[in-house]
Amino acid sequence: MLYDWKILKSKSFNVHTICVGNLAVGGTGKTPHIEYLINLLKDQFSIATLSRGYKRKTNGFMIADENSTALDIGDEPLQYKTKNPGLLVSVDANRPNGVKNLLALLNPPTVILLDDAFQHRALKCELNIVVSEYNNIYLNDCMLPAGNLRESKRGINRADIIIISKTPDRVNAVDIRNFIKDIRPLSHQKLFFTWLKYGELKGFKNPGETVETLSDLFRYRIVVFTGIGNPEPMVTYLKEYGSSVKHIQYPDHHTFTLQDIADIRAALDAIEGGNKIVVTTEKDAMRLKDPDLQDIVNTLPLFVLPIEVDFKDKEHEFNETIINYVRTNKFYHKKYS
Repeated sequence: MLYDWKILKSKSFNVHTICVGNLAVGGTGKTPHIEYLINLLKDQFSIATLSRGYKRKTNGFMIADENSTALDIGDEPLQYKTKNPGLLVSVDANRPNGVKNLLALLNPPTVILLDDAFQHRALKCELNIVVSEYNNIYLNDCMLPAGNLRESKRGINRADIIIISKTPDRVNAVDIRNFIKDIRPLSHQKLFFTWLKYGELKGFKNPGETVETLSDLFRYRIVVFTGIGNPEPMVTYLKEYGSSVKHIQYPDHHTFTLQDIADIRAALDAIEGGNKIVVTTEKDAMRLKDPDLQDIVNTLPLFVLPIEVDFKDKEHEFNETIINYVRTNKFYHKKYS
């Protein structure tokens, strides 16, 4: 409210800043959308990611390197770094301080992707992308503690781009039009619909070992464990193709212990016969890289299910919007209208 009333001032920087955030607490799919932007921009521009580094055991500004762990920088930044070794990945709970430190580098980035900074009003981002889940749209929610919203629904007015994530396959053009009528985007806002696309399972210990979902997964009984905001789409997907699925759910960003791994092993051993595997998410896999866990984790037939986003339509329009903004710095809009 104090920022809306201009009593507190937001800090601006002379660099392209793109924020990917949401109104609700967790589970909307911000991480794969950040990865989409990384893949879209990394070959043409000098980019960096800046995250809070949720649940890390360190403080202040840090830049990830090849030795960083989830305890150093958080699971999501570690995922960005693991999948893009040459990417400049940074963390700082104080986003203006993080941007300041990035710009002080010998080779500063020209584009900074800010992960989950929509409510971090101390920093004024030039381009704000808000992600909301199709089956849990912010319109039908309310603020904490009665609901899951971090701020009022009116906060959506600050968004330049609204992405409705996890759009089901069955949704047709009429459903999309009705959704647009409900959201009623403002004149400066663009609205897009994305869906989750899963890849083939990759071995945790040996990424070269794969299980093809469509042709092979029906042979396996699965123990899947997750520590993410909303695992339901992933579990539903595995149930569609696997012989049987037992789901062990942990809290979001859960720090795994030796006892957790032992419990997962016990659940696997309780399944009689062969052809059984353990599956987890890419984000959870980052937290399993803790050296204290490696010996026991590597005894599991553990596979990781990759995930990415794709657009229901208008992918070219989204890409052009982002590219044109980064190239020209002339993304015109009227905020707070």
